[in-house]
Amino acid sequence: MNSFLLILLFIFSGLFSGPGPRELTFSNPTAEIPLEYVDLVSLDTRDQIFASNTSGDVYLYDKNGKQLNLYSPVNQGRLHQLEASWTVNIFTFSADLQEYRIMDRFLNELSNRQFFSSGINLPKAATLGNNNIIWAWDESDLSLKRLNYLQNQIIQSQPLNLILESENLTVSEIREFKNRLFMNVPESGIYIFDNQGNFLQKVNLRIDQRLCFYRENLFWVEGKKLKMYSLGLKAIFDVGVLPSEGVHYLQIGQEIITFVKEDRIEIYPLPEGLKYIN
Repeated sequence: MNSFLLILLFIFSGLFSGPGPRELTFSNPTAEIPLEYVDLVSLDTRDQIFASNTSGDVYLYDKNGKQLNLYSPVNQGRLHQLEASWTVNIFTFSADLQEYRIMDRFLNELSNRQFFSSGINLPKAATLGNNNIIWAWDESDLSLKRLNYLQNQIIQSQPLNLILESENLTVSEIREFKNRLFMNVPESGIYIFDNQGNFLQKVNLRIDQRLCFYRENLFWVEGKKLKMYSLGLKAIFDVGVLPSEGVHYLQIGQEIITFVKEDRIEIYPLPEGLKYIN
């Protein structure tokens, strides 16, 4: 590790270790969304909140918790991915139904297709990428595949069993973030690929919850604490104590932070300390 990284590590350690004001502090929640069987939550670039329940219904709320819309699919099935962070489209994926759906910001359906029509036989995780691409983890042949969804054509297939050194991979989620693809395997770690699917590195974090990115950092809940992994420094930090109990995971927007519980979503203003993190 060079001297510059050591200096940065020292600074971050001072900010996020120790009690009191050095840790993030949360103000009172601005809103609370009661939602029975809440499952997945994602925020768009305007801090609108998209949430699904275990039946696959998708709700749209504003940042104050007011419901704006509801999408209820004809074929009910639990979603395994819900993404609203892209500028234009909302993406959903159901491993049970083996299908993906693309909607606009008002939850109007634009595309709905099953994966088998494109030659992806057993998708267990999928995510939206740049340039009309869908990434899919195909468990039938342990391959990471890139699908052009406009042409319904696989443009790349990369076997990963040798790279990941396992034939029994339980992939819980894949997400594209800043031209990198993150694959979460809770029993092993988080694997990072470039935007062409080339393996870059493995992060030894075992996180069995939704991935949450903010700037160049990954956040997760660990007991009563909020934890952070700096992608640049490759180091873990204690960020502070959660503002309430029973939090399953979190998602961070532009000016708000949401904590997802068993039957509700709590909305808080973004802590001032987070605004200065690179």
